Amino acid sequence: MNTSSSSYCFTMWGLSYATRPYPAPTLKTSVSMFTAPRSSSQLSVPQITHHYHLNHSPFVPEVIEAADSLYSEFRAVDDLVACNTSRVLKAFKNARVGSHHFAGCTGYGHDEAGGREALDQVFAEIVGAESAIVRSQFFSGTHAITCALFAILRPGDELLAVAGAPYDTLEEVIGKRDSHGMGSLKDFGVTYREVPLAEDGGLDWDKLSRALKPETKCALIQRSRGYSWRRSLSVSEIGRAIKIIKMQNPNCLVMVDNCYGEFVENIEPPYVGADLVAGSLIKNPGGTIAPCGGYVAGKEILVKAAASRLSAPGLGVDCGSTPGDIMRSFFQGLFLSPQMVGEAIKGTLLIAEVMASKGYKVEPLPRVTRHDTVQAVQLRSRERLLSFCEAVQRISPVGSFTKPVAGTTPGYASEVIFADGTFIDGSTSELSCDGPLREPYAVYCQGGTHWTQWGLVLEETLLMTNVYPYHNTDLIIIDPHWYIGNTLSFSIAVCIILHRMLTVYIVKSSQQGSAVLAARDRFVVLLLRRKLKLVK
Repeated sequence: MNTSSSSYCFTMWGLSYATRPYPAPTLKTSVSMFTAPRSSSQLSVPQITHHYHLNHSPFVPEVIEAADSLYSEFRAVDDLVACNTSRVLKAFKNARVGSHHFAGCTGYGHDEAGGREALDQVFAEIVGAESAIVRSQFFSGTHAITCALFAILRPGDELLAVAGAPYDTLEEVIGKRDSHGMGSLKDFGVTYREVPLAEDGGLDWDKLSRALKPETKCALIQRSRGYSWRRSLSVSEIGRAIKIIKMQNPNCLVMVDNCYGEFVENIEPPYVGADLVAGSLIKNPGGTIAPCGGYVAGKEILVKAAASRLSAPGLGVDCGSTPGDIMRSFFQGLFLSPQMVGEAIKGTLLIAEVMASKGYKVEPLPRVTRHDTVQAVQLRSRERLLSFCEAVQRISPVGSFTKPVAGTTPGYASEVIFADGTFIDGSTSELSCDGPLREPYAVYCQGGTHWTQWGLVLEETLLMTNVYPYHNTDLIIIDPHWYIGNTLSFSIAVCIILHRMLTVYIVKSSQQGSAVLAARDRFVVLLLRRKLKLVK
């Protein structure tokens, strides 16, 4: 093996490794012959040296510059991934996870091979809880949270949301929006109040310090932003809120909606005193592998109560089938979660950096420490929101040929559009985005198995935002330098023009020539004129 300061050359394969985080794009392959002496004959084997640099970067300049500038932030995320992976691995070892735990079961699930118990033990240790129940029978995060709330609240109790309005899908569960007699907490005599957020979008500590009443049985803390334009909460902030709540009433239970927050920090809410946490396995803790499911974790007696709401009193946690390969996918997805969450965090950093540079409001702001895997961008119009979601769908591996359409979705008060060309239906740990069609027309981006997926989305999004903001005009002047050397992007631009039935486009070039691109009656004419001067 030959070694140099810039590359490692092996007997059969050589790999050049550049210390620069995002190497200059070139691709070279050299082939030489390696002759292995034999007693009776000689065998000639091609020795191939690859230099993994592309001639043309797959990203537009804005994305390349943003990625280069985020090197230190990406490195910090890698450190977080290593820390959380170590935590997960320790829990797997302590539970002595073996391949026999992956066996499925049918019917009542009484002959289950110990996988449920091992998975619950692993999950509880990871999140710092006394107990946990991780089940495929939870079909969403909202379902898991609902089981937890109904487990601890009784008629005459009050539920207090301390981080403003909850996520849309909980409104009918609580009774904030009419459930039409379908059995909301309000229908069962549980009252509800909210502590509004402070002006800066964070918790209002002053109001929280005097918010509890004698009938307040449970305080609900939503960790992620949901569809609100606010900051997501750090575990430290959640811990501070819990202390303030317990000072007013030590018996008040604290329930945390942990969706989108798992593995974004190196501790979880039970470490700082949360009595219960709940979430979905097709979000962070499923690692893009789990096909379904959710979890509730926290104090053992409360977890048992939530399990009885999932099943029935007296049945508890020791029943329910897990047919096929589900248990293996739960264990594997949980192990991969820190890595997948890390890539999703990098994706949010890249989105914020690029979109903020284009003048869009983003939350969180660029280079701010993340506390969930969601990046919100205000697109300011219905058309831009629809176009952004269409771009995400086109870059998705599944259903890229389909067009997402806004509509009424169960649990949501407004029209919502979803772009999720995912392997697991509805998985937001995979590349996805969504948003309600209401002011300020914000898109909420999450997931992605590698940050470069969002780089490809941003390429197409930037192309559209160079074209589409002027959709109501007949004359548009844009700079085609952005498209030079990118035939695919130019082709997409033409398709967008045709699809939107735009009338006339005039393209002003920063080079020696200009192009006039006209789209009328689904017919495109491209004229190249040398040194054509156009008025801005």
